[in-house]
Order: sequence, then structure tokens, then C-alpha cells
Amino acid sequence: MMYDVVAFGEAMLRLSPPHFGRLEQTHCLDVEIGGSELNVAVGLCRLGMPAAWVSKLPDSPLGRMVRNRARELGVDVSHVIFSNKGRQGLYFVEYGAAPRASSVLYDRGHSAISTIQPDEVDWKKILSKAKLFHASGITPALSPSAAETTAVAMKAAKEAGCLVSYDLNYRKKLWSPAEAKRCQEPLMKLVDILTTTEEDTGVVFGIKEDSYQKVAESLAKTFGFKVVAITLREDISVWKNNWTAIAYADGKIYSDRTYTVEIVDRVGAGDSFTAGFLYGYLTGDVDKGVKYGNALAALKHTMPGDFNWSTLEEVEAQLKGAGLRISR
Repeated sequence: MMYDVVAFGEAMLRLSPPHFGRLEQTHCLDVEIGGSELNVAVGLCRLGMPAAWVSKLPDSPLGRMVRNRARELGVDVSHVIFSNKGRQGLYFVEYGAAPRASSVLYDRGHSAISTIQPDEVDWKKILSKAKLFHASGITPALSPSAAETTAVAMKAAKEAGCLVSYDLNYRKKLWSPAEAKRCQEPLMKLVDILTTTEEDTGVVFGIKEDSYQKVAESLAKTFGFKVVAITLREDISVWKNNWTAIAYADGKIYSDRTYTVEIVDRVGAGDSFTAGFLYGYLTGDVDKGVKYGNALAALKHTMPGDFNWSTLEEVEAQLKGAGLRISR
């Protein structure tokens, strides 16, 4: 199968108590599938851009559920490795309401992908016809071998002539800022497009400026990125946010409108921005990337689960100023 983008990373079962319940009180759990890099691949496929996802899953009903759900959304899963070692990672989401914030509990230790080895994947073959490779800072945090595999994949992508996209995606429950910096700083020379938040940049690389525009510029000059994109969220309440994003490229800042979003589920919004940005960038330019990424991310807030079920037509309707009246 042909695809333009290859994403690499873990996907987990996502379990949530319904009706704002706490984990301690619930008697049932809603099941979704989620993982940053897979979320990006799904978003791209929904917009009509072929994407593949590389991962390692347990050879079990749970592993097959993850694979099947990715395939249902149109993602190529032919390079997913199934293993009799390691388990299926889980994470739990408790939905909050002011003054209680939503929270995430991970149960992903000893997952199948944490056992992945660099030589298990034929990166040269997988990337031979792709335009772009996407990874994030979550995968190298899972284990030393996952970090090594990420580095090998990024190098293979550069050798194949692919662009490399990387979401810094710092997770304090997986590693410390010092560990994140030590592992990822050498990888940054391989990255063309960096997606991050102002906060993560400060935590991992110690880059802090008096504006997010200057943060983006500083990142680009420090590491030589072609593009730096920063997502910006303002919490009005647990269930209402202002959302926008900017990008820095070739000495210029690209910005877009701010969306006020009523939140059904905010998990995966950053991944939706990345998907929309990559779609816009690969089919146009940085300005198109920011606008499509911003609109796709805003729409993600309105649907449950990690995946974005929006269509290209819905994204483009937002760009034209879609209203809130019922679509009949």
C-alpha cells in the first residue's frame, strides 16, 4: 500500500468511567483507543492523506482490538509487529468539572512496544516511498530500546529523503526533564518540523522567552528546524477553552484565529493539530498548515475519544466561518 506519512509509537486502550464518575466509584468503563502518533495518522487519513502506523502490540485480543480500530479509520497497519512478550498498555481518564480538573492514570509498564528492538523494523523499506516520518517524545521515554529504535527510524527517514516531524510531547509521569533533554537533544538535528507547547519547551530544553513567538524563533535558531509550531490553550473552565496555534518558519510568524471551544473531550487535540498541520504543509505551505491544523484541533474538542472523526469538508467549512446552526 502507498502512503505519504509514516508514524511510529504506542497506542493504548483508554478506559473512562461514564457520567463524570471517579474510578473508585464506577461499575463500568467506556473503551476507546488512543496514542499520540496513531492519533496523527488517523487525522491524516480522515483528511484523505494516506498514512501508515508502525508499532508493536501483544498477540492478544486487546492488541488485535487496537490494530483493528486503527485499520477501521483507514490507517495502514501492515507493518505492526505482534509479539508474545509484553502487554497491552492502558490508560484511564477521569473527566472533571470545575473545580476538579480531568486526570489521567497510566498503566503502561512492560508494554509490548517497550520491548521493541531497532532491527525488528525494516525502516528502509517502509520509508522508501513516504514523504514524511512522524514520531514524538513519548516513544523514547518508554524504554532504552524504544529510544534507540526511534533514533534509528529518524536517521533512516533522513537517508530516505523524508521530512521528519516530531512532537515534543513531554510526559512527566514517564521521565524527568533531565532524562528527556539528554535523550532528545541529539535527535533534534534530524527534525525538520517540531510541534510543541511553550511549557514543554521550557521544561525539556530550558528555552523560555517573554512571548511564544520568541520561543518558536529561539527553538528554530538553536536546532535548525525548518518549522516550529506551538499550540496555545487558554483554560476558561474545565469545559470551555480558547484554542489557537502559531508557527515560525523562514524568519516569519504565521498565526490564525482563536477558536472558543466547548469541550466534549480535549485529549488528542494537539495530535489533531499536528495532523492538520502536516496535511496543510504537505499540500500547500506553512500558512495552510497552521489554519488546517488549528481548525482540525478545534473540532477534535467536540467529540469523545482520542481519534478525530472530522472530514476535510468540515475542516474547510470552519475555515470559511461555519456557524452553529443545525446543518440540515
